Amino acid sequence: MELNKTNYFKRQTTLSEIGEKGQQLLQQAKVLVIGCGGLGSPIAIYLATSGVGELHLVDFDTISISNLHRQVFYKVEDVEQSKAKILANEIKKRAPFTKVTFSEIAIAKDSILNVLSKYDVIVEATDNLPVKYLINDACFLTKKPLVYGSLYKFDGYVATFNVLNKDGNYTCNLRDAFPKIATDIPNCEEAGTLNPIVGIIALLQVNEVIKLITKTGNLLTNTLLIYNSLKNSQLKIKLKKNDALNISELFLNSDYQQKYCATQNAEFLISSKELKQKLENNSLEIISVINNIDIELPFPVTQKIPYSQFEMDEFKPNFNKNYVIICKKGITSYDVVVKLKEKYPLLSVLSLSEGIQNY
Repeated sequence: MELNKTNYFKRQTTLSEIGEKGQQLLQQAKVLVIGCGGLGSPIAIYLATSGVGELHLVDFDTISISNLHRQVFYKVEDVEQSKAKILANEIKKRAPFTKVTFSEIAIAKDSILNVLSKYDVIVEATDNLPVKYLINDACFLTKKPLVYGSLYKFDGYVATFNVLNKDGNYTCNLRDAFPKIATDIPNCEEAGTLNPIVGIIALLQVNEVIKLITKTGNLLTNTLLIYNSLKNSQLKIKLKKNDALNISELFLNSDYQQKYCATQNAEFLISSKELKQKLENNSLEIISVINNIDIELPFPVTQKIPYSQFEMDEFKPNFNKNYVIICKKGITSYDVVVKLKEKYPLLSVLSLSEGIQNY
């Protein structure tokens, strides 16, 4: 079968608001999607089949069984393979008029400005709060529009940040919406999520990108949209610029990662290296708060208490012990440590930094 752009995009170009002109703008656009999981995988597929000319995917992670219920463009036989590579191959099967490339790297401060400079629109689809702020700050510095999406249980958040206004100023960014990084919000893996909210938020992000590129409709600028799938309700919160905040100065600070792009207090953390050195200490109490209690751990633990079942009031600490709380990524374990320290300031308790996935 012979494919041509006219037939492929016919339903879309029939819309007077898009037309051939809008389709050409999409074809000329270069979009970067950071994160190829629940949000990023449908975002990338829909952007490609909408006609975005060049798409670059960034994700260092591999596909796991627990991804499949919501990351629907991956198959059982794809497990343990690269998300970015598999997704790029799926796009090539569906979108003949999109050039797709990918990188299997972790986003880092020393390289992100160069990565962003090549693209017109940046789509943030990660589940890591510090990385979200790093991407936001880099977009601010490179003057790139950022389409933001985030999930928490049954809630989804969408906004379009850092868009150039006609007056030469830029719209609000993530630090205007959330000045401080929250320390107690676990990601989808640890808090849980239903797949409908993931798809809904992903498609809302796609909608923002298409409107942004084709200059059609009203963008979610200076606005945070919050959608709740249980109540099927949505709320729009107006955002205001924080003129006192100088992101350029923050980014250039030598302690940027620790001071302005981190969620955790180093005093509450133990590194993998330190834990390995102390594992033979008989006074060490290691408690797993991983929801999947059957997961194989690299060392013996004293207790396995799923994070969803951890009751602070029922926990009876032994002040003669040194506690280490562990989880997969070091997010929910840190939350438990903070709450324990608030209730028992003299208790010796630490969170395994970056979790057992980096042990």
